Amino acid sequence: MNAPEAHTRTAALAEATAERWARDGLQAVEAALESWVPADAPAGLGLAMRYGVLDGGKRLRPLLVLAACDAVAGNRVAALRAGVAVELIHAYSLVHDDMPCMDNDVLRRGKATVHVQFGEAQAMLAGDAMQALAFEVLTPDEGMAPALQARLTALLARAAGHAGMAGGQAIDLASIGHGLSEADLRDMHRRKTGALLQASVLMGAACGHTAPATWQALADYGAAIGLAFQVVDDILDVTQSAATLGKTAGKDQDNNKPTYVSVLGLGAARQHALDLRQQAHDALARSGLGASAVLLGVLADKVVDREN
Repeated sequence: MNAPEAHTRTAALAEATAERWARDGLQAVEAALESWVPADAPAGLGLAMRYGVLDGGKRLRPLLVLAACDAVAGNRVAALRAGVAVELIHAYSLVHDDMPCMDNDVLRRGKATVHVQFGEAQAMLAGDAMQALAFEVLTPDEGMAPALQARLTALLARAAGHAGMAGGQAIDLASIGHGLSEADLRDMHRRKTGALLQASVLMGAACGHTAPATWQALADYGAAIGLAFQVVDDILDVTQSAATLGKTAGKDQDNNKPTYVSVLGLGAARQHALDLRQQAHDALARSGLGASAVLLGVLADKVVDREN
């Protein structure tokens, strides 16, 4: 077997291994969500919560948690709780973002949004309850050291709050109809989308032991894929149909929102996504994790190569 053939075979084996790993990870996350999101919350609240978080979504954030945990040989039990907590925060943000007072959307993950299905008040409460449940999941009575609970809670809270996701959404709403520079757009999405994706990586890393240089490399990796995810989202919004996306296509353009496509142009936005993917791989290369980080590399590729 010559060198190119060997490289191709190695890459194919790595991809197959990653696919099996992702399938197992997804099954574990779905089972945990099914178990921990209550159906019996009062007055139909549990039904709205479960509708908003089950049976849909790529589960990228919990997979990043699990992949980072495995890369540093961390505590898988703690990482599963962290992954579920991140997904609950993400799901709550989508429920609230879709409401008439925010993005006013009627389609999410190929089905009616929560406020369309259950009413605005119930959707608001479902999002609130999912946010609270995320921190409940992170703080079990036993099975996780209190110091780890505190660290994971701090990472998630900071990524979700005013310095992260909520702050980015506030900038997003304030920017409708206004031009943004590329630097301002990057800052908005570093908060709105990137912070939670980066926190997913760091929460997984926090479940093990990492040297400062490794932690910084993983933070850089998370920042790169966090921004890449949003760049690709902006591209897909103008190139894919609602049937493919599972949500309303062209919404940002219709609402006169600044995006990477409107600021950079479609071709430059595509190149920017590729550059960010390379930055993510470069960060992994200097992490010192070697082959242990291969799954994180595969996830970086999937972020950029996805079609929905």
